[in-house]
Amino acid sequence: MRIPRYASRLQLSFPFEGLRDAHFCNQVWHIPQTGEIFTSYEDYLNRMDFYRQRRFNDQITGHSGLTFFEAFKSELAGGKEVEASFPEALKGPVLRKIQFQTVSRLDNLVDQIFDEFKQEYFPGEEVTVTLVGGERAHGLVRDKTTFGPRTLPDGTHGRPTTRYFVNVKGSQKETVVTDEHICRDRGIFTKAMLRSFIKKTVSREAWNGAPWVVIPEYAVQYNINSNIPTHLQYKTKVQERKQLLAQKRAGVPHETNGHGPALIHSGPMRLPELKPAPKSKTKPSQADSNHKGLKWPLNMPVHGGNPTTYRPSEPSQVPVREPTPPPPPPPPPKYPIEDLLLEPRGDRKRPPLKYLCHNPPVPVEDGDAIFNDIDMDSIGPLLETWDTLNVYCEVFKLDSFTFDDFVETMSVASEQVPVHLFDEIHCSVLKVLVDSEADGGKVRITLPEIEEEDSDEDDEDDEDESTEPTPEPEPKPVGRATRSSLARLEAERLAAELAAEEKESEAAEAEAQHRAEELLEGYDWIEHLRKRDFANGGWERIMVGLLHQLSKNENQQDACAELLHQLVPSDVEPTQETVRQAYSELNVNYRVKALQIICMLTMETKAVRGFMEDCSDIMTQYRKEKIEWQRQRKQAVEDLRQLNEKRKILLPENMPPSPPQQKAEQDVKMTDVDESLQMSREEDGDETEEESAPRVKRRKTQIAAQQRRREEQARKEKEKAERAPKLPAQSKQFIKLLKDIQKKEDQIKNCEDEIATLDNDLREADCPRTRVLGKDRFWNRYYWFERNGMPYGGLPNSSTASAEYANGCIWVQGPDTIEREGYIDLPPDAQEEYRAKFNMTVLERKAMEEGRTSVFNAHQWGYICEPEHVGELIKWLDPRGLNELKLRKELLNYKDRIAKHMENRKAYLAPSEEAEKKEETNTKRMSTRIREKTPEPPNYRCLHWENTMALEELGHFHSDPPPPPRSKKGSKKRESVIEAAAPAPKSRKRRG
Repeated sequence: MRIPRYASRLQLSFPFEGLRDAHFCNQVWHIPQTGEIFTSYEDYLNRMDFYRQRRFNDQITGHSGLTFFEAFKSELAGGKEVEASFPEALKGPVLRKIQFQTVSRLDNLVDQIFDEFKQEYFPGEEVTVTLVGGERAHGLVRDKTTFGPRTLPDGTHGRPTTRYFVNVKGSQKETVVTDEHICRDRGIFTKAMLRSFIKKTVSREAWNGAPWVVIPEYAVQYNINSNIPTHLQYKTKVQERKQLLAQKRAGVPHETNGHGPALIHSGPMRLPELKPAPKSKTKPSQADSNHKGLKWPLNMPVHGGNPTTYRPSEPSQVPVREPTPPPPPPPPPKYPIEDLLLEPRGDRKRPPLKYLCHNPPVPVEDGDAIFNDIDMDSIGPLLETWDTLNVYCEVFKLDSFTFDDFVETMSVASEQVPVHLFDEIHCSVLKVLVDSEADGGKVRITLPEIEEEDSDEDDEDDEDESTEPTPEPEPKPVGRATRSSLARLEAERLAAELAAEEKESEAAEAEAQHRAEELLEGYDWIEHLRKRDFANGGWERIMVGLLHQLSKNENQQDACAELLHQLVPSDVEPTQETVRQAYSELNVNYRVKALQIICMLTMETKAVRGFMEDCSDIMTQYRKEKIEWQRQRKQAVEDLRQLNEKRKILLPENMPPSPPQQKAEQDVKMTDVDESLQMSREEDGDETEEESAPRVKRRKTQIAAQQRRREEQARKEKEKAERAPKLPAQSKQFIKLLKDIQKKEDQIKNCEDEIATLDNDLREADCPRTRVLGKDRFWNRYYWFERNGMPYGGLPNSSTASAEYANGCIWVQGPDTIEREGYIDLPPDAQEEYRAKFNMTVLERKAMEEGRTSVFNAHQWGYICEPEHVGELIKWLDPRGLNELKLRKELLNYKDRIAKHMENRKAYLAPSEEAEKKEETNTKRMSTRIREKTPEPPNYRCLHWENTMALEELGHFHSDPPPPPRSKKGSKKRESVIEAAAPAPKSRKRRG
């Protein structure tokens, strides 16, 4: 029975073996179409649900989307139709031809069989023949005779011919026809019909090179041998592949005659070629020694024994065994390979890393004082938050800002140093979570519910509802209750009650550590957020309300409780002013944690999701445009190639000859020298009148001689020019061709510029995730955050666009737990194996090749900020490794931009350093009287940032209250003026 094919080629298993242990008195369930029998009703229902899925295909008709039973019924009907329509006379020959064929594709097999049988006819087949007079008649093939090719007088061979004896229907006549006068009716034998017949009657195993085998039912019916030859069996194929692979590894040539090195391998041995002995008069003893005239190798026994034990009859023919040659060296590895399998290199070390925290994983020199409060665990959230705010700055309506300004803001913002960027970040993120009153005030995030005390009316309603009888739930069908099952249920109930009590006690302890509920009593933080009440500690109090509600979630309970303990401690009176002061004095690590929580909440809002979808649509459009420009460039390159071919053809006729060399240059120069000397003498006023008179005559003769020489030289040059061949003028066709070439080159350059622009736009619109540059041999991840999602230097119209960089560093993150345990911290036996191969462990190699600075897990971060270190990092990477090949490619693509942004970062940070040195010098020179004055606030870089995007789109900053609505008087006039003066809407196309 043939089973319909599942869409994903799932192998069905039938649980007949389960009946061996079943009692005959038990109830069973049977599926007649498959013959399956189930002792469990659940298993029966699961199998029936599976069979009712519309994921089965009819192998005969090709119909898909059917249930199992529909496909089964369709295959039965299709099989009967194929049986009835396919010519009976062709079934046996076709199946014999298909048996053990190794053509892999069914289409190729159908084409091959159809081409062989379309011009061949068999006894018992109904055909149409053409009689002598041209009349066509139907008949039945009674017999056929095939003649081989004839040899013609010129030595060539003709085609084989076949004669058919056909009984003409409607008469008692019998005619003999050849291939040219016989044919089948249209539709009797087609490829579609042959394909359906093959699908129904032939099967094939699922391995490469498997033969087609006729189903046993049809093999018995048409007397077809079903014993698969040995050379087509799976185990033989596997053994041959192993032998070939072993021969390739050993470098031993493969002999085809059964001799030579192939005999050293186990397996079926091919017999040597047997040839009849030459006819010669030999004695009987010689005939016996020659084994009845067969040419048999001297070093091989006649009856298949061991060749090494065979001794020939003549001692002189004993072969001398040559010494076994040494095995060939192993072939060189095919690169790239696993990075840690390459030999260690101690001559190069990775550039040193810097750390942005006070607790680096390795001891380093003292860093900046601003970073003394930052923990290593806060570096990842810092980078994640900064990247989110800059990638989705259009959603938050925030000007882009550098990472150094962000770190400085999170560190120095306080009541004494108010930072505009700090307030704008929190207010803009909170605005995305809840819409304003003008926009409907809808909450865009999912918040856990807070349990509130019910009022008396609610209690009365509950009492009224409780008086109504509640329907009892229907008992679930369960098995027979036993003592063990009852004990298990009781243990589960007690464990659940204990877990609930522990959870309640933990929540009570967490609430006892802070006074957030007292602060939020009678205060609806969502309503104040709708009104955008951010001034005078408003957004800080809203943050407390949001964190308090998020603390009801089990996943965020600990983090929120810790933040609430810092913002609303139990020993301070909870007011809006105290919360504002607590936030201004909050440690930078807690600030980063709070900002990360609310930034993660924005990822589920409609605004951010819509921005992602818009970017995805824009990327699709950009890709289509890029494909079109690439097509135009390809066509232009082909046109340019053809034009250059034409130019090469026309170039010999239009090429000017080399210019003639000038002669007598020295004579001309000497003449000029004489003239200059003469002129200098003329200008000299020291001569007397007596001396000047003869010199005037001499000068006249010299001038006349010079004039004659000039005329003679001009005449010679003119004659030489007349004798020289005239330069051929370039033809108009060649000039036009050169102009066309220039146009095509300009067109190609324009296409390449557009493709580069579209690539940059695709990079900026790729915002869903941060792209990693790659990994090194120790599975450290390398990030350059300008890689995607933002312009290279931030928004070009931001207030800090003059910095011309966004992050300006290559960040290195340590390996995650799985990679560290699988490749770095190997078990002792694997470490010893690695030491035996490379004379060091992986950890020792990491310490040697990375130098003094390293990161060891995914929570540790370091960075590279020196431009010259980019080239050193590229040299340190080994392109023979899988990981470092990809990382090196990415670094080479962005090397120039990374180095440029690092230089811009150094230039941006340098003025502040000079100012600090100047301030330190002035402080040393201060007098005691000046010291008593109030010191000026430090000039931090982050204070220069301003949210110009909010001013342009909203008319005010996020932290400021919205302006009051204007009066209706003269509103139309104002609106027209504002619309005329308003800038054009910004496109998402941000080209940095």
